[in-house]
Amino acid sequence: MRKLNLTLNMRAHSNRSDPTLIQKHDAPSLKQVLGIVLVAYSVFFIVLRLAAGSLSLVGSTRFGDNPSYLEAAAAIRHWQFAGVLVKQFWGLPYAVAGLCAVTGISERAGMVVVCILSSLVSVALCYRLWGGWVAVFFALLSLDWFQRSLLGGAEPLFMLMIFASFLALRQAKWAWSAVFGGLATVVRPFGIFALAGLGVQLLWQKKFRQCAIAVAIALSIGCAYAWPLAHYLGGAFANVSMYQKSDWHGGLPFNWPFLAIIHDTIPINAPLTDLVLTLGWIAFVLLGLVVAVGTGDFITYAKKYPAEICFVSLYCLALYTYDAPGWSRSNFPRFALPMLPWTLVFLRRFLPAHRWVVGALAVISPALAAASAIGIRNVWGLVHSHLR
Repeated sequence: MRKLNLTLNMRAHSNRSDPTLIQKHDAPSLKQVLGIVLVAYSVFFIVLRLAAGSLSLVGSTRFGDNPSYLEAAAAIRHWQFAGVLVKQFWGLPYAVAGLCAVTGISERAGMVVVCILSSLVSVALCYRLWGGWVAVFFALLSLDWFQRSLLGGAEPLFMLMIFASFLALRQAKWAWSAVFGGLATVVRPFGIFALAGLGVQLLWQKKFRQCAIAVAIALSIGCAYAWPLAHYLGGAFANVSMYQKSDWHGGLPFNWPFLAIIHDTIPINAPLTDLVLTLGWIAFVLLGLVVAVGTGDFITYAKKYPAEICFVSLYCLALYTYDAPGWSRSNFPRFALPMLPWTLVFLRRFLPAHRWVVGALAVISPALAAASAIGIRNVWGLVHSHLR
């Protein structure tokens, strides 16, 4: 009996020190998580249809960066680049153009399909990496995640590649990890932090040959991506040049921590709801890091998954020092999406891991996301007119 008690105590202590364990009691299964997500997506479309009168915003050029992505996808599909304005990275347009070439559907429909499928696969990979509770909260907490998954955006495909890269690395498939990390980088440039994490882990493990091959794989993907830009548009770094001109105002993309966020907040001229949302996300991600460091979970996680901690550290540093006037604070919740699963892991002991909370989020979050996409004031005006 004493031996049995000792064994149970050792297991309990091990569970408490596991940085990836998050209230596994009664955690939803993968089927349940995906079912909840599909219900939430349905709520989003229903609210959008009722409030806007149609679903015309889905994949529309009136939302986010969709105009640039659709223009690039059409240019890639027909391999005609004359007059194309380059800014956003072309990983998503390449995926859309490939799907359209195979299926014959329009670029707009192709982008919606790619985004929705990438979103669902990302949630499934999140489940594989961290379990049911992290996956379901990751899928339901962010209004930007709903909007980019269902209206169009690069974030779902980026998250799919990042998660796939780290899952492959956990399974010791470092070559595939390099492939997915390289593909993530051509979707959004901060994917390079995943490649940096992979390189750090391989060097730490003294796998120098594997590290060299991984670098070669990533460089091959980068060269294949850059060649059309250099050949047809006059510069391999045309994307970066346009970002520097339009978003960074000719300067560097990074500054002192929080400086750009403060400049974008003061003087206060944004709606109160926008301020509450963005400042809440800024505090939420920062709180996750502070708790992780304070409890020792950061070091424990780093010992087990050094590549992931390298990615988290570099991404958070970039996130809080990113100097894009007009964007650093207002778009922080969207920029912070890649940090959400790790933030949830670090704050696992505080999460309300209950089915009724998840059920409420599955209705409230997509409804708010749809209303936000249309404009809260516009939705309120429509509701007020109907009530009259």
